[in-house]
Amino acid sequence: MWVLVTAFLVFFMQGGFMFLEAGFARTRECVNVLLEGIVDTCLCGLLFYAWGFAWMFGHGSGFIGWGDAAGAHNWYFLQNLPDTYETTGVATLAIFLFQFAFADTCSTITSGAMLGRTGFWGDLWYSIGVSGFIYPIFGHWAWGPDGWLNAIPFWKAAPFHDFAGSTIVHTIGGTIAIAGAIVLGPRLGRKFKRDGGGPMPGHDMTVASVGAIILWFGWYGFNPGSTLSAMDIQGVARVAANTTLAACAGGLAALFLVYPRSKKWDCGATLNGLLAGLVAITCPCYWVSPTGAILLGAVAGLVVIWATDLLEYLRIDDPCGAWPVHGAAGMWGTYSLGLFATGQFGAPTSTGADNSSPVVGLFYGGGINQLVAQIIGNTCIAVGVFAVSMILMYAVKATGTLRISKEGEEEGLDLHEHGGLAYPEQVTRSN
Repeated sequence: MWVLVTAFLVFFMQGGFMFLEAGFARTRECVNVLLEGIVDTCLCGLLFYAWGFAWMFGHGSGFIGWGDAAGAHNWYFLQNLPDTYETTGVATLAIFLFQFAFADTCSTITSGAMLGRTGFWGDLWYSIGVSGFIYPIFGHWAWGPDGWLNAIPFWKAAPFHDFAGSTIVHTIGGTIAIAGAIVLGPRLGRKFKRDGGGPMPGHDMTVASVGAIILWFGWYGFNPGSTLSAMDIQGVARVAANTTLAACAGGLAALFLVYPRSKKWDCGATLNGLLAGLVAITCPCYWVSPTGAILLGAVAGLVVIWATDLLEYLRIDDPCGAWPVHGAAGMWGTYSLGLFATGQFGAPTSTGADNSSPVVGLFYGGGINQLVAQIIGNTCIAVGVFAVSMILMYAVKATGTLRISKEGEEEGLDLHEHGGLAYPEQVTRSN
């Protein structure tokens, strides 16, 4: 029941993403953003049912799974599943639902960097690639029962850890997002700071702000739910507290970093700062202290602003900050485990941490072994995902469906692709 309830919380994050992205978008592309979120969810559910769950969470090789440990049955279309998954004691279908919500999050991250100029057919094609292939295959590397990053690693350091997905969900999603933004190119009329311009403002910060808080609420499913057991009472409480504190620190760090630039208090930067704190704590939340959560969350709030500055300098148009929030902050969060893990807790079990092999970071006397493992694991996944994503995006571009026509973009995606506006009663005046 704990896993199901937290799965429902993670699923509700889709509402948060739709609000956040719609708020950062322009009025003429809101329907497109909303429908993409809905259709991506429907596609992901069916793809994860057909083969995604088997590839990600079944036994097989270190790089892809397909079924049970004996190799006698595959799990395609959710066939031949055991009643409970591995040693968790949790119904396998509950694990499927929980992990479908994670997969859906990864796909939705991608669209935030590509809004305003992606054709709807193109969105369907790349979503199939993301949910059906990239996420389950690369996710198996770390979360599959025999994924190669789960094994004693060849570099003889500590095993790679990613408790709830700073790498598996957020680095993967953010990396696909930046590949899509690069291949698409900027929106028409987008002028970057080094050329005398700046980011295009979102149309509704009310909607965006509510979306960010919905995401924060959903994160209490994302992180505490990854204990897979409410009987791990100390672990659930620790994870929830760390999640909260990292978000608070990230939001304030971004707010105060940006203020001196214009002497204005920036709402959008603060939203992305708190989300960056949430992304960063997602990997180490089980193994760090509340003080560590505050420190690493604050750094995430700085990282997201610096990463946004980098994209602006490189002339990469990412309207929602998908790569800064999920890619850059996800990488930092994964690395931070190798710095802030206290050495008090080991692997989670159904009743609490197994402390026979505690996770310990550099700042707590653990040396660099865990940090090395985190860097290598995250880098292997990020580089592999980026290479495959560039191939995917260029393949979709070759079909002529990735980017909407110039006329369609000027008209607005809502009218051109969907035949109606989110705000049909809005009156536009030209001076």
